[in-house]
Amino acid sequence: MQDRAKIVHENFLRRVAAGDLPDTRLCDPAEAGLSAQALVEIYESQVLSRRLDLISRILQARGESFYTIGSSGHEGNAAISAALRLEDMAFLHYRDAAFLIQRAKKLPGQTPLWDMLLSFTASSEDPISAGRHKVLGSKALNIPPQTSTIASHLPKAVGAAFSLGLAERLGHAGKIAKDSIIYCSFGDASVNHSTAVGALNTACWSAHKRVDMPILFVCEDNEIGISTPTPKNWVKNTYSNRAGLQYFQCDGLNAIETYMVAREAADFVRTHKAPAFLHMDCIRLFGHAGADVQTSYMSQAKIDATEAQDPLLHSAALLTGLGILTNGQVLEIYNTIGERVERAAEHVIKRPKLRTAQEVMSSIVPLPADIVPPASVPQKEREQSFGREIPTMEQPQHMARLINWALHDLMLACPEVILAGEDIGPKGGVYGVTTKLHDRFGPHRVINTLLDEQSILGLAIGLGHNGFIPIPEIQFLAYLHNAEDQLRGEAATLSFFSSQKYTNPMVIRIAGLPYQRGFGGHFHNDNALAVLRDIPGIIVACPSNGADAVEMLRECVRLAREEQRIVVYLEPIALYMTRDLHAEKDGLWTSHYTPPAQAKPVLFGEPHIHGKGKDLCILTYGNGYYLSRQAAKILEDIHKIKIRVVDLRWLVPLNAQAIAAAAKPCSHVLIVDECRRSGSPSEEIMTILMENLETLPKIKRITAEDCFIPLGRAFASTLPSRDGILEAALTLCGKGKKR
Repeated sequence: MQDRAKIVHENFLRRVAAGDLPDTRLCDPAEAGLSAQALVEIYESQVLSRRLDLISRILQARGESFYTIGSSGHEGNAAISAALRLEDMAFLHYRDAAFLIQRAKKLPGQTPLWDMLLSFTASSEDPISAGRHKVLGSKALNIPPQTSTIASHLPKAVGAAFSLGLAERLGHAGKIAKDSIIYCSFGDASVNHSTAVGALNTACWSAHKRVDMPILFVCEDNEIGISTPTPKNWVKNTYSNRAGLQYFQCDGLNAIETYMVAREAADFVRTHKAPAFLHMDCIRLFGHAGADVQTSYMSQAKIDATEAQDPLLHSAALLTGLGILTNGQVLEIYNTIGERVERAAEHVIKRPKLRTAQEVMSSIVPLPADIVPPASVPQKEREQSFGREIPTMEQPQHMARLINWALHDLMLACPEVILAGEDIGPKGGVYGVTTKLHDRFGPHRVINTLLDEQSILGLAIGLGHNGFIPIPEIQFLAYLHNAEDQLRGEAATLSFFSSQKYTNPMVIRIAGLPYQRGFGGHFHNDNALAVLRDIPGIIVACPSNGADAVEMLRECVRLAREEQRIVVYLEPIALYMTRDLHAEKDGLWTSHYTPPAQAKPVLFGEPHIHGKGKDLCILTYGNGYYLSRQAAKILEDIHKIKIRVVDLRWLVPLNAQAIAAAAKPCSHVLIVDECRRSGSPSEEIMTILMENLETLPKIKRITAEDCFIPLGRAFASTLPSRDGILEAALTLCGKGKKR
């Protein structure tokens, strides 16, 4: 197999020495706003990017480098980088090494050569990810780290762009410079991904509504996605006439043209606060990655023709054709940088690597923010805001209304808190949980979004980048599944891949879990928590009653605001309006609202234990806690079984120590889990008991069936019930019916 990287390298040396350079339009650098020296610096960035690609492949063959998806052929993005400001936050395509290298020249003291070699070799001294992944990122350069994304970074880039205008409207200081724009680059294959389509649509939708959206999308079109060709003119025809999206196009092989068009596009975005789409034509060299054999899907003639258009050859043609450098000087820069890279590589491979699980895991949880708790809101201001609802607070209320009041108080105390989601505005949400908040806090703090969960979560990530504390709402748990990667691949990995330098704090409210009486079927009664349980670093809270819902929501916002955590706040739909526990109108599932001044904090990980019995411990959460309380009364009153019912409240991570401590005094343990048998929390709870109790009690679990939830009267047929809990408890305790 031919080494195409070596061939391209040798072709460059040979053709420049011979003056055999491609035809390139000799633009006047001065007309583009470029000095001769600036053009040379762009070329140097392109060369450094190329030489790093070459050394990465050499080091991989020696077992010293672990990443070979290079930037060769895309070096034109160095010119785009030169056209932007250091303050313009950049969400980069994974082939944008030249962009980062060029940006580093805007800030003295940067060492991109050394830093990128550390990244290639997975050294723990890599300043961005500490060896966890080869990412393009830098806190100092305003480049949040990206991995091998397939457009998944576009929604958060749109969210960050939206946050700029929002910060101005709300007088929020923010973390992103006020006059900056957001830059977001991606490949031509990625424009077909639903995430890209949704993000671009959201940007255009916002522009159509005349909402500030200062974002520059850059599609680096090399005409192929791994091995699948992009149809000719597909990108241009799709986006050149898109309403609300200004289209620009440039030849990415020509550094001067690319700089000129990029500056024009950036000026448009900065001036109009509106989105633009820069379509940069480029090529891909060396295949997709080190193991990619291009001849398996591309003719040799096509490979040769592509390599003949090497962007470094085009830059050489510009520099020599304009009389800025001689052929010899072009080669001297190329060789000198290559020698520096080779020397540095021999030192870098000796630098320390991650060795232990603890070292790898140390950045999953963000560092706490240096921030003080919010000041208390004056009572008069609070009473004016709540208005006629103040007298209502004297009466016990159901969970939905209590959550509403808790959100209200949190928004009064924390001006950086932003609500966002479908229908949460004037309508107040599907279940009225956000009723009146839009009227009281306005459309900039209670944002009615378009119907796209990926964009909702992307908005939240972007807001977090700019110092807001977003509380996005996903209307139903089942609707999270099409957007889960925004949590798993983007939000939850940000601290991990940036060594805690970047965070995106948020509290995601999700209405979920089953037991809606015959309404909605599977899509409105989703009991699949597995989608959340296996994402490292996130927290999942699940209140079962209104009093807990208030205090847990306050703790969730504290965790996001002060500890920079990503928290999912799962609200059991069937318990929103529930008032009674044992008998009609007993009101035992309602609670008085506790204002912030009299708060009774529910700390992260802290369960609630009802009862002190030692015959039976029921471990449960959500609807299971409600049903278990019903069953517990019958078991105690009629069967004289002494019971404690434990509401876990915090489902990710589970508090193993508290679970074991609650179960230890009991001779029997019943786990009641409304999620499906496979992939449910009960599996982990069983494991916790097995691993943490020296003397095991008799243990049994009752779960939902591995089935979707039907519509109509059979809605609860696959779920745990009060009577099912009774039967399981009696059998476990040896008081069941004899067969």
